[in-house]
Amino acid sequence: MFRNRPAGPHRSPLSGPLLRPLVAGLALALSAAPLSAATAGAASAAPAPDRPAAPVITPVPQSETPRSDTVRITPDVDIITGPATDAAALSLVETSLRAAGAAHLSVGPGSTGRDRLAVYVGGPGENPSSAPALASLGVQGSRGLAAEGYVLAAGRARGDSAGRIVLSGADATGTYYAAQSLRQALPQRRGPGASVRGLEVRDWPATPVRGTIEGFYGTPWSQAARLDQLDFYGAHKMNTYVYSPKDDAYLRDKWRDAYPADQLDRIKQLVDRARSRHVRFTYALSPGLSACYSSDADLKALVDKLQTIWDIGVRQFAIPLDDISYTHWNCDADKAKFGTGGAAAGAAQAYLLNRVDKEFIKTHDGAQPLEMVPTEYYDVTPSPYKTEIAGKLDQDVLVEWTGVGVVAPVMTVAQAKSARTVFGHRILAWDNYPVNDYTTDRLLLGPYSGRDKGLAEQLAGITANPMIQPYASKLALYTVADYTWNDTAYDAGRSYRQAVHELSGGRPAVERALRAFTDVNYSSSLNKQEAPELSAVISRYWDGKASSSTLAASLRELHDAPGVLRAGLPGKGFVTDAGPWLDSAQAWGTATLAALRMLDEAKAGRGAAAWRDRQRLAALVAKAKAPVYTDLNGGKIPVVVGDGVLDTFVTRALTEEGRLTGLPPQPAGRSDLGVYSGNAPALMTDGDDSTYFWSSAAAAKDDWVGVDLGAERAISDVTVTMGKSGSESDYIHQGALEYSSDNSTWHALSSFKDSPTVRATAPAGTTARYVRARATAAQTDWLVVREFRVGGADTPGVTGNPPAADGSTAGAAADGNTESVYRASRAPSAGESLDVSLPQARTVHTVTVLAPGGVRGVRAAVQIRTGGRWRTLGATTGPYTRVGTRAATADAVRLRWAGGSAAPQISEVVVR
Repeated sequence: MFRNRPAGPHRSPLSGPLLRPLVAGLALALSAAPLSAATAGAASAAPAPDRPAAPVITPVPQSETPRSDTVRITPDVDIITGPATDAAALSLVETSLRAAGAAHLSVGPGSTGRDRLAVYVGGPGENPSSAPALASLGVQGSRGLAAEGYVLAAGRARGDSAGRIVLSGADATGTYYAAQSLRQALPQRRGPGASVRGLEVRDWPATPVRGTIEGFYGTPWSQAARLDQLDFYGAHKMNTYVYSPKDDAYLRDKWRDAYPADQLDRIKQLVDRARSRHVRFTYALSPGLSACYSSDADLKALVDKLQTIWDIGVRQFAIPLDDISYTHWNCDADKAKFGTGGAAAGAAQAYLLNRVDKEFIKTHDGAQPLEMVPTEYYDVTPSPYKTEIAGKLDQDVLVEWTGVGVVAPVMTVAQAKSARTVFGHRILAWDNYPVNDYTTDRLLLGPYSGRDKGLAEQLAGITANPMIQPYASKLALYTVADYTWNDTAYDAGRSYRQAVHELSGGRPAVERALRAFTDVNYSSSLNKQEAPELSAVISRYWDGKASSSTLAASLRELHDAPGVLRAGLPGKGFVTDAGPWLDSAQAWGTATLAALRMLDEAKAGRGAAAWRDRQRLAALVAKAKAPVYTDLNGGKIPVVVGDGVLDTFVTRALTEEGRLTGLPPQPAGRSDLGVYSGNAPALMTDGDDSTYFWSSAAAAKDDWVGVDLGAERAISDVTVTMGKSGSESDYIHQGALEYSSDNSTWHALSSFKDSPTVRATAPAGTTARYVRARATAAQTDWLVVREFRVGGADTPGVTGNPPAADGSTAGAAADGNTESVYRASRAPSAGESLDVSLPQARTVHTVTVLAPGGVRGVRAAVQIRTGGRWRTLGATTGPYTRVGTRAATADAVRLRWAGGSAAPQISEVVVR
């Protein structure tokens, strides 16, 4: 008999507090469904008025065929169930039908009225009515599908008025996944009458184990975040959550101890939520820091601990033995029993794990195969340790592997086959993406990539290690879910766009803002290019193929995105997670727009306006770099956004504006070493020795650090200042100074050893564009370079008065760098001047005097020397003065101070 259910509040097996978080998440996806085809870039003509558009189902099904018929959402819908219909699937179907406009739902076994939509829920093992219902539509049933596979069919059988929908899983989880696909296929509307295009979906997962491992170091997830993640996994057909948080001391340091009751209750809450979402909760106990592998007492403690977790409903267990030393025994008995070395460690671990497998897993009906993480988890290189694991560990134990590297840029079919061979067991990939515990200044929001098609069938499964930020992790995890379900059809770009669409709630303005923000937080070890969309616009701008207004629109979108996201994202978890990065993105939007405006002013000949903008940029960039992420220990870590794109645009804009003003090209710091915590090479050419480049690793032989001078020019002296307080040994201990014109052929300038400050003088007439310091021997110390300065033989000489104040030099007034300022120690006396001597007499067209904007009361006559006589061209008129010379030949320029002038400050005297 049917149980009549009106559209109002009701109680179902999953109603109440457990269901509400899932329904909230589903509402987002339901609201997005009508728009997702366009967002995903699905190519199709506009449907005929009586033919609704085909839905977009994600993950992409293995087989999806549109039908020529339709079904109609009627006011009354019959839901036909069987004696074992999955409760979670049924609840989800009810929620989806109500969101599609159904007013009354009748639920139960039996027949259905021909004038009402009929929905059959459950595969052959759940609901005997589903097989004939599929047959009536001419659709093959779900028998023979892989575990968790399903058939979803919608269409009209003979005599149907409204049609029928059948959800038939190969098992209960398959039926639940069919319900997840149905929610995407149905529209969202307030009333009945919607027409839904007929379809046939035959679907199954590419790999059995798909999900995540909460295994990162750093700030752990909250209980609310974990519950939310489990809802997300169920909605995206991910079936595994490995519980391995580093804040649970009872997993590692206290692995022998029983959980306090309240903490065990929190784990049970997670277990129950996972089960209701068809997610396997895997409990990962890590005894390796203190276990005595040969000890019966430790084995009993381990088994007893697993039993307490079994008792709250867990059926999947892992024993990670990563991040420990296998050259140090925790007890003398192990050394006596197993010996020493890698082979001994492998034998000891296999001994313990085999006993756990035999004495716990094999004695508990329903227990899933034991999983383990080997100590050597990050390569496919044969070793004595791996040989022992391969030969002695029980064959039904799954071995976890991170790929070739702890964070593997790529993961190939060949590598997976090699891992299977070298470990001698089925391999479960622990994929360290999008985890960011090793780069906590970054959000890694780009898609899952670099994984071969066909990889999934070589593995027992894939579990991704998410970021410290749970809600921000969903973008990448969405794409992980797509890949692990159907790697053959996976398209990283399409999946990424769909993820952005879903998280934005289907609101176009929010979606555009989220795309702009994720774009500048896109790169990682898997995705090499930062900000691919914005970079393309910037490149077109520099190439003259995009206008300033086009670029300004993209930069303005970046600037506005944080505000739009804070106001418009359906949930606030992402905003909380991304807070510092949102602040930085908005500030970078301001800085880059100011840089673009500066360029527009300079190109239009409005030098004073361009100079005002230029002087603002340093503070704007500093503000963009100021937001910090506070880590678990209270450390303040400056966040990084758009690295190598936004900062590079500002730097290039400054160089181009300087060229238009008449400044020489500015040196740019470069290195082949990685960057530690945002201390980029640009900091060693900024004129400030309190900032520095800092490498992220020790310098190997032939690693280098240097400058690109921007153009071939005469060089005179070179000074490299390395090391810093607290890192006194971070310098190149043995190396060579070299120069080049083409960045290919290098010439020796000098060699050095065991000195953090290196100086050399180039022979007269030496010209170069590139200068570098190269390590000529490997070392264990990292590298800090505070300043890398290259003097030029053609640099103007500056003399005169007043003398420079402490920390400044007269030469700063004509060194080609507007960031360095000549600051006088006092006001000038009558007749004093500042003289700029050119290396040789040349034709001069203009003289531009740049001064800091906040300095007032500085007055001077601008003079040039021609034929040994001084001629006045004009007077300074504020921070920006430009005077013409009528193409005079001159060998010097002078600023002759006016009586009563304030203490002068000059950023640059530009002779052009």
